[in-house]
Amino acid sequence: MTVLRPLAADRVIAVVRAPAIPDAAALCAALAEGGIRWVEFTFTTPGVTAHLRRATAAGTGCRIGVGTVLTAAAAGQAVDAGAEYLVTPGLRPEVAAVSTVPVIMGALTPTEVAAAVDLGAAAVKIFPARAFGPGYLRDLHGPFPGTPLIASGGVSAANAAEFLAAGALAVCAGSEVVTPALVAAGRWREITDRARTFTAALH
Repeated sequence: MTVLRPLAADRVIAVVRAPAIPDAAALCAALAEGGIRWVEFTFTTPGVTAHLRRATAAGTGCRIGVGTVLTAAAAGQAVDAGAEYLVTPGLRPEVAAVSTVPVIMGALTPTEVAAAVDLGAAAVKIFPARAFGPGYLRDLHGPFPGTPLIASGGVSAANAAEFLAAGALAVCAGSEVVTPALVAAGRWREITDRARTFTAALH
């Protein structure tokens, strides 16, 4: 939980799902300039571990992790490349078993949240959050008052503050901020502007 503690202050993770990333370090710098200092690259991007190495070596000030981690082998590759945390889309016991960094584990139902906690998840990502709304997150805090929950999937500048008010530790900003086309084109200024708009909406 030590790595994730600053997330309670920053409150947002940018999830990058893009077919190509021309400069991962520049992308992280653009997000940081806009106020987003947590970045999750994903295994849906070809060559993600190479991007991770470049971004971490650049010293952008971002906390960089890797998402869509499905296997123990992928977890090992991500950690070896410098990931500070891993994110799974659902319950992945094999990832939890081998990871030497905090795991944010995906879940939806109360049973899945309990299983993620039992597996040692540092936080639980509620996905897809938009489909159930902030009220569902608030209800989950009843039986799981001490479990850090992160809202992911369909979170936007229009509803992010509602999820935070419902008790989310943080929210995930996806294509509204890191639009795949903008990332692939290296349009960093526009990404900074989008990040700034999103973070302004959190308060």
